[in-house]
Amino acid sequence: MPVTPIITVNTSDSVPLVEQVVTGIKNLVEQRVLRAGTRLPSIREFAIQHGISRFTVVDAYDRLVALGYLLSRRGSGFYVASLTQTEEAIPQTTFLERADDVLWLLHNTFRDVPNIIRPGCGWLPSDWLDEKVIQKSLHELSRKPGAFLTGYGDIRGYLPLRQQLAQKNLADIGISLEPQQIIMTNGASHGLDLVARLFIQPGDVVLVDDPGYYTLFGYLKSLGAKLIGVPRLINGPDITVLQKHLETYRPKLFFTNTVLHNPTGTSTSMAIAHQILQLAEKSGLYIVEDDIYGDFHSNHVPRLATLDQLNRVIYVSSYSKTISASLRVGFVACHSELAMRLLDLKLLTGLTSSEINQRVMYQILVEGRYRKHMEKIRSRLEVERGRVISKLEACGLSVYAEPAGGMFVWAQLANEGNAAEIATIAAKQNIMLAPGNLFSPHQAPSSWLRFNVAHCDDERIFEILSTFK
Repeated sequence: MPVTPIITVNTSDSVPLVEQVVTGIKNLVEQRVLRAGTRLPSIREFAIQHGISRFTVVDAYDRLVALGYLLSRRGSGFYVASLTQTEEAIPQTTFLERADDVLWLLHNTFRDVPNIIRPGCGWLPSDWLDEKVIQKSLHELSRKPGAFLTGYGDIRGYLPLRQQLAQKNLADIGISLEPQQIIMTNGASHGLDLVARLFIQPGDVVLVDDPGYYTLFGYLKSLGAKLIGVPRLINGPDITVLQKHLETYRPKLFFTNTVLHNPTGTSTSMAIAHQILQLAEKSGLYIVEDDIYGDFHSNHVPRLATLDQLNRVIYVSSYSKTISASLRVGFVACHSELAMRLLDLKLLTGLTSSEINQRVMYQILVEGRYRKHMEKIRSRLEVERGRVISKLEACGLSVYAEPAGGMFVWAQLANEGNAAEIATIAAKQNIMLAPGNLFSPHQAPSSWLRFNVAHCDDERIFEILSTFK
């Protein structure tokens, strides 16, 4: 009597047979159709049942053993492993389960789905960014002597770029420093990662903006940090609450946006900035200033790093949002002693960062292309902000504050409705909204939504919002 195959294998499918077998068995194990301890058909039996070669089965079984789904018992065969035991066998050095909501959002945000509308995303549309600027720099770079194409490069990062940042770009916003105080990174996320790894131990209290950057929240939780939110007001963090948290928890770090805050689009006032620094000096707090959106502001707004001159402020930024996410050119600026410690950690965890990408960015900066590009982007965003704010208000939403620049608008549903509910409805129509609960350190229910004005050109967005008036 023929035996029924345990999975379906399609030899005409473009997906390789090995991957079909691995995926099929993984699904059966995860769905508990195949229970722990169940013996799988022998390699020969499985090959006959499914009409495939034994080599394919051997490869698939070996992959499933490596992934922890099967156990190989010599002379006996292959058995379904206990997923609980497999998880317990992994040392608990990270806490990924604490970032489940953020990971779900990130996976869905980066899915390549046709015709998806992303008013909740955190970047500019690709057709807003000038790929010709990058192509020209790459072309010019390809004509230069090519030793840098194969080497690791300077461990701190490409020296001319660090000199340009120190002498021009950071000097323009009032930060005085030497090139050796700058560590180039693979985007701002890499910089935040280095700082967090250096300072945070499991169980440490870390202060964050509330609302704030949800990817950072997920990452800090994965390190085992205990997040305490500092309410974000129109003119910056709530100083009264910040002082109370410092007295109660004695935290090491406070992660904050000061210019064009994500998600509210507001900027910290000079008076609040001075009070933050006074509290930091008194309590021994380090402030991690994430300034990734600062260049979208049309004026030179003072940063905490400007007022503090990198005494207790660790300044992090990148060009991922303004020029190219693919280049991954970011940096950390801080006092010299701390820069050395971060450099050691960079070496241990990733060696160097791409000199090719940094050379491209250097040419874009020194030849004036970045300045011209940002002038166009700021003008275009200003037009879109006005249009989108009018549309949101017509749909019954209330805007928290009209930003002085940038791509974000923070708006509240009428009657303080549930933003997560409308986001779920919108997702069924391939519209990705960003509900306010994601921007809370603890995913608290929210009636707020973050809108990226550069991605709000589809009327279906406002049609859905109108139903919640």
